[in-house]
Amino acid sequence: MNRARRLRVFIVDDEAPARARLRNLLDDISARLPNEFVGEAEHGAQALAELSARQGTSRADVVLVDIRMPVMDGIEFAAHLQRLAHAPAIVFTTAYDQYAVHAFDLNAVDYLLKPVRAERLLAALEKARARGPLDPASLRELQAGARSHLSCSERGRILLVPVTDILFLKAEQKYVTARTEAREYLLEESLNTLEQEFPDRFLRVHRNCLVARNAVAGFERASGLDGEAHWEVLLRGAAERLPVSRRQWPIVKSELAEKQ
Repeated sequence: MNRARRLRVFIVDDEAPARARLRNLLDDISARLPNEFVGEAEHGAQALAELSARQGTSRADVVLVDIRMPVMDGIEFAAHLQRLAHAPAIVFTTAYDQYAVHAFDLNAVDYLLKPVRAERLLAALEKARARGPLDPASLRELQAGARSHLSCSERGRILLVPVTDILFLKAEQKYVTARTEAREYLLEESLNTLEQEFPDRFLRVHRNCLVARNAVAGFERASGLDGEAHWEVLLRGAAERLPVSRRQWPIVKSELAEKQ
C-alpha cells in the first residue's frame, strides 16, 4: 500500500456503539497514522455489496470486522471478500473467549479484543497495511460450521448466493453450477467439498449432481437415449429434471423416505 496517503478504513459491526467507538479511535490515532473512514456496514452481506461496488480511490485498504454478526459473520465475510481483485486487509474484532483468540493466534490472523484500545488499534492497522489480504486457508481453519452463502465473481463484483435458495448443484468441467429459482451461478467450488459442508441440506443423486432435499417434488421414470429406464428428480421451482444414477437410487429413496 502507498504510505504517502491516508489509510482508508471500512468498519463492519452489527452494533452502532461499537462502530462509533472505532470511528472515534481512528480520529484519536490520525496524527500518528493518517487515515480516512470510508464507510460502514451492519453485517457481512451488506459490507460485501458495498465494498465490491467501490472502484479506484474509493476502495478500502483495511476492514475492521466483528466476528459474530447476524446474516453473515465476520469469518465468512472475509472468505468471500478474497474474491475481489484488490481485496483489502482484514482485522477482526471480538469480545469472545480465549478459545477463539487461540485459533486466531495459530493461524496468524490479527484481531482486536473489545473494548478496543487506541494503541492496539494503531499496531493492528500498521500490521495490516504491511500484510495485505488474508490467506484463504487460514480463514477455512477459523470457519465454524457451514456457510450461509456461496459466492462468485461477476463483472468485477461479488455475487452472494444464499444456500437456502439453491435447488441443486451440478459439476460441469472445472465449475459447479448453482441453480436457484431465479438464475444460475458459476462457482469455483468442489462438489465433494460442498457435499461435506452441507450434508443435511443437499443429497447426491448423481456423481455430478447434488439436489436440495427440500426442493424434491417427486420422482418419475424416464427412458434414456439408449432406451434404458432410469429415475429422474422432479423439482419445486424449476422445470429441470435431474437423472438419478442407478448407484444412488437406493440411497436417495431411503434417505428421503426417512425424512417423510
